[in-house]
Amino acid sequence: MQEPAITEDLIEAHGIKPDEYAEILRILNREPTFTELGIFSAMWNEHCSYKSSKIHLKKLPITGPQVICGPGENAGVVDIGDGQAVVFKMESHNHPSYIEPYQGAATGVGGILRDVFTMGARPIAAMNALSFGEKDHPKTRQLVHGVVEGVGGYGNAFGVPTVGGEVRFHPAYNGNCLVNAFAAGLADADKIFYSAASGVGRPVVYLGAKTGRDGVGGATMASAEFDETIEEKRPTVQVGDPFTEKRLMEATLELMQTGAVISIQDMGAAGLTCSAVEMGDKGQLGIRLDLEKVPQREANMTAYEMMLSESQERMLMVLDPTKEAEAKAVFDKWDLDFAIVGETIAEDRFLIVHNGETKADMPLSRLSSSAPEYDRPWEATEPAAEMAEVPGIDPIDGLKALLASPNYASKAWVYDQYDSQVMADTVRTPGFGAGVIRVHGTEKMLAFTSDVTPRYVRANPVEGGKQAVAEAYRNLCAVGAKPLATTDNLNFGNPEKPAIMGQFVGALDGIGQACSALDMPIVSGNVSLYNETDGTAILPTPTIGAVGLIAAGEEPILGLARDGHVALMLGAAGSHLGQSALLYEVFGREDGDAPHVDLAAERAAGEFIRANRALIRACTDLADGGLALAAFEMAEASGVGVTLNSGDTPDLFGEDQGRYLIACNFDAAEALMIAAGQAGVTLTTVGRFTGDTVRMGGSEAPLAELAALYRESFGAAFG
Repeated sequence: MQEPAITEDLIEAHGIKPDEYAEILRILNREPTFTELGIFSAMWNEHCSYKSSKIHLKKLPITGPQVICGPGENAGVVDIGDGQAVVFKMESHNHPSYIEPYQGAATGVGGILRDVFTMGARPIAAMNALSFGEKDHPKTRQLVHGVVEGVGGYGNAFGVPTVGGEVRFHPAYNGNCLVNAFAAGLADADKIFYSAASGVGRPVVYLGAKTGRDGVGGATMASAEFDETIEEKRPTVQVGDPFTEKRLMEATLELMQTGAVISIQDMGAAGLTCSAVEMGDKGQLGIRLDLEKVPQREANMTAYEMMLSESQERMLMVLDPTKEAEAKAVFDKWDLDFAIVGETIAEDRFLIVHNGETKADMPLSRLSSSAPEYDRPWEATEPAAEMAEVPGIDPIDGLKALLASPNYASKAWVYDQYDSQVMADTVRTPGFGAGVIRVHGTEKMLAFTSDVTPRYVRANPVEGGKQAVAEAYRNLCAVGAKPLATTDNLNFGNPEKPAIMGQFVGALDGIGQACSALDMPIVSGNVSLYNETDGTAILPTPTIGAVGLIAAGEEPILGLARDGHVALMLGAAGSHLGQSALLYEVFGREDGDAPHVDLAAERAAGEFIRANRALIRACTDLADGGLALAAFEMAEASGVGVTLNSGDTPDLFGEDQGRYLIACNFDAAEALMIAAGQAGVTLTTVGRFTGDTVRMGGSEAPLAELAALYRESFGAAFG
């Protein structure tokens, strides 16, 4: 097949800027071939190279005594004691999910699961964080249905419990939804598998499903803004098969027991290109590939197509040649392809040969670790203007407005489509701040959560970044888990706009401060930029996924409020209504500053909860909707009414940080008050759980009426 000529239009279509193309010419000392242009495009785009973000990512805290492996591998690894480790990561599949919701979301789940089991871990939990446009936007319903069905269809068939996540709606996502997928797995701490190739002349082995044309150019598409040509990008979305992935996991984990694996890498974004380059670069080796040996499911595939295909359920491995027969037997048993497609070489070369013809010959190291790195101009976000006065409202009316919104109504319509009980180790299912999984065969448990409040980040990126980490910390502490570490999914608009880049820089500053102060280092993550359509950016959405440990001998805090329980609030009274849920849902306003996050106070409050778990029956943090929404949700989950003493709007709906709501009996409340005095934290009685009514100040409504509104609003909008 005649390859196209390298023209300015072709270069631009590959997302390569003129100065980057000039650098390619300098590296090669000649014009690139079509295949080489595609490889440079894939490896130097934002999605693979992090060229706009890595200069700032280097500032994040990534180490700690609990960290076995930080960023740079397929997933992060954290010690949980007894020779065990939890392996976890979060990644985005935003652009594919907007174009093809079902397959985009499904393959997002598949990709993150591969990241985990590629490290030698068996997946035990999944979460997802989803952001959609306005409820009434013409595309939102299709996106919600497609994405939720894709997440459930893949995760349920694969057999991993979905234990948490979040769903939000805002006009800023009308043209660009966000699908952030999280997975965690368990591994032996001394049996983690890494991606750095080693040894010259060792076989490079292709594992898993056959290569097709699906997903060709997907990584490049994910590094560009959307416009009116979006539907033309549908062929760049991958197609997933969860049953093949299940077999691939079992075969991979079995293969790892043979000692045959020298290094291993998931084929994700940019497929064969990225996996081969990353393995070679980390091991300071070159790679030769003979593409006619690549298992193919379509006829007459070109070198360009094979190198850039993002067909799913595939891995690349460097093999101990003495164990080739043993390794092949494992994959034959699972009816998966096992093909030696190349070898490691001593020279710094990425040599691609197809039917004896050299299609690419380039310095491998220049594709990955020497990719462009930009310190893009950025502007700090202007301080928020002083907020206009917020009128006082009837508390029950305010609560009803929140419960009727898809942002704060029960998300049972979503998570009921996910299997949260498969593997039989789920202790707490979705619908609460954190999901909890039993570590099989032990008395330990792991808690998982994901959080961000994008309107805070837009108003004040530093405080918003801090708040995302702090809320994740609180969600873990509220179930009695010690926070261990975090993963991030940094979703922003076009980094070439200084205002957007300023949001990114500010949010990372806040995230870094909070991760350091709360001892929750970032061990893995993903950056997703260019989330814009026709120049309109999403809200800055740096999603934080976090993992906590409930050690053997520690009781989790998973109880429910009971009639007669005292309602205690840890932390100061509510006052902050800027950027609040009440402000947006009742008054249609998005003004004021984000709430300030006192990280020392956050840590003290979380440690108080964990230290006094024996006295606490039920606990939740206070976040969106403040005390009013937290108290209602605790009452609704328990089937018992609640009376809050105050009817004051800021008291009830303020979103001040560092706060928890506790339910306990009277004797325990007295003991907690004494303990709070000794610990120097503020603990006050705010009401009690009793009867079948929700009462706030002088306003009340039947719990059943409010619960029906809460339970039915989301399904009424999207069911």
